[in-house]
Amino acid sequence: MVILMVAALVAACNSTVVVPEDRPCRELEEIDSLMWKQPDSAFARLREFAASSMADSLDVFNGHYCQLLISELLYKNDYGQSNREELLKAVCYFDSLVLADRRGESEQDRNVFLDARAHYISGVGLYEKRNEAQACAEYLYALEVMENCYEDQAMFEKRAVFMSYVYYRLLELFSAQFMMDPAITCGKQAMTYCQREPSLFKDIPIIHYHLGKQYDKKGEKEVANFYYGQAMKELCDLNKAEYRDVVATKALSDYQAGLEADSSLSAIRQVLAYSSSEMEKLTRFLSMGGIFTVEQSYDSALYYLIPVFEVKDNMPLQIQAAEFLLVNYDSLGDKDHLAECMRFLANHKKTEGETKALVSKLEDLFKNYMDKKQEKEAEAEREKSIKKTIKIIVPIAVMVVLVIILLAKLKSKKLLKKQQEEADRRFGETKQEHENELRRLQTEAEQRLADAERKHQQKVEEMVKRHEEELKLQKDQSEQEIARTKKRHEAELEAERNAYQKEREELERSLQQSKENVSALQEELGRKRTDAAEHYAAFLKEPVCTKINALVRDLHITTRKPYSHYHINLDNETIAQLSEVVTAHYGELKPALQCHYPGIGHEDLLLCYLYLLGLSNKQIAVLRQRDYSTVRKQAKELMGRLRIDETVREYVFRVGGIEGVAEE
Repeated sequence: MVILMVAALVAACNSTVVVPEDRPCRELEEIDSLMWKQPDSAFARLREFAASSMADSLDVFNGHYCQLLISELLYKNDYGQSNREELLKAVCYFDSLVLADRRGESEQDRNVFLDARAHYISGVGLYEKRNEAQACAEYLYALEVMENCYEDQAMFEKRAVFMSYVYYRLLELFSAQFMMDPAITCGKQAMTYCQREPSLFKDIPIIHYHLGKQYDKKGEKEVANFYYGQAMKELCDLNKAEYRDVVATKALSDYQAGLEADSSLSAIRQVLAYSSSEMEKLTRFLSMGGIFTVEQSYDSALYYLIPVFEVKDNMPLQIQAAEFLLVNYDSLGDKDHLAECMRFLANHKKTEGETKALVSKLEDLFKNYMDKKQEKEAEAEREKSIKKTIKIIVPIAVMVVLVIILLAKLKSKKLLKKQQEEADRRFGETKQEHENELRRLQTEAEQRLADAERKHQQKVEEMVKRHEEELKLQKDQSEQEIARTKKRHEAELEAERNAYQKEREELERSLQQSKENVSALQEELGRKRTDAAEHYAAFLKEPVCTKINALVRDLHITTRKPYSHYHINLDNETIAQLSEVVTAHYGELKPALQCHYPGIGHEDLLLCYLYLLGLSNKQIAVLRQRDYSTVRKQAKELMGRLRIDETVREYVFRVGGIEGVAEE
């Protein structure tokens, strides 16, 4: 039905021209607007439009506009591109409109946006045909068209949505070729545009997830876990397929980082139960099959990988499954199935040379795009600098003009200068007369001043003589007073020295006594430590202690093997004997534990007794035939119930007085 409707639309778009050229049809504009919010409703409306008489009267512009909408809506509604040739004609047409650049500003902006969209959706079709290099070129050209026409502050609403689409497609394309750095760059750009448009907020967790995958591939686990954590926190719903993808990917990443296989498999099984499609289920199977392959559990790996390999409509999944199956069949010696997988990979997987050539071409395309973008940004920065320079130069030019005007005014003042010189001559004559009169008056004043100076000098000499006599008398009295003060100071200093000497002697006696006390205390602690060591050695030599230690002493225990592999288990009689020996040697341990945790059970007491033997969590797990994680969880829960800050092992050693002895 969809193919028939598209065929009808193609025929309608090639009909006779009636509407004036370069004017968008109102019905197509409304469908276009609806497409950005509800693609399914827009597609239904486009099919209705195809059956109307209006579709038979589209001009050249609207015919190409309609072809672009067909291709976009097919993609948004998960259909393959069925109007490839008509779309390519639309691409060339919108290119010509933008190149002509003869329309008003609003028409030019509209045509630029349509041209970018045409190249983008053309890239989608190329990618569906597995022509990754040409698809990348189309995506990058769409970005260049937008960025050359619009300033960054104009990238909002539909434009922001479109830019996020393009960068997200580039993120997926580069990720598939293990080009992590370009993928991260595009992912962060897509994030920038998602944050600008509220309708895209829901896509932010998905981009966080893909960024985490890129850092995971680079081996930067901490950064990858940060992005995985952001995505899980923002989605946080097992009913969402995206959340399940993040959980499964993080579980696989944690396993690669050293987490136990059982924990990672458990997380993947949890989301597997919520799978909403067969393809999602097979994706989870692939992850589990990969883990079982690494764990060398080949039968389990085959159980999950064979259904993935048999799927026919997802080549990337088939190739990954085939690569894992190669390892399994080779290890099992299944030559027939091994040959089948090798033939499949030879026919469908790109050779190493092809892959390198593709990556090299993609890197060149992206580098050229980034170089052009940086040149544009540098040019914009230069223009900004020029504008800034102009802002500085213009005020300087204004100042120069003002100076010129000022000089012109000074020139006009030369005439005034001559008039001023005549006035100055007359003023000089009057000034000479005044100066003669002033000299006469000054001579008389100087004579009177000299007489007054003589009288003053006589009075000063008399006063100096009188002051010298008075100072001599005061000096004699002061020397006697200084001598008395000096004697008093010396007496005070002597008393202070005597007091200090007594205090120092007292402190030295006290220090000697402290040294003797410390020495005695160290001797006492040494005796107690020796007694504790001998007591602990006697405890370890008890037959039941020797028996238990002998069971696990020489085992090479790893958490990746099931503990049933070691065929060791403590029987009830041995446990009872251990309890009696602990009570005999360290009777204070059980009351101390019950004081902190009155309801402590038999299993927790046994864990403490085994810690007292110096056993590790791995050894205890083997003895008790339990998972290592179960023992760790039991110890952590017991630590919380006892309300202690140290570990249970450290607490047991401290209560028994053997914290240092046990380590030796």
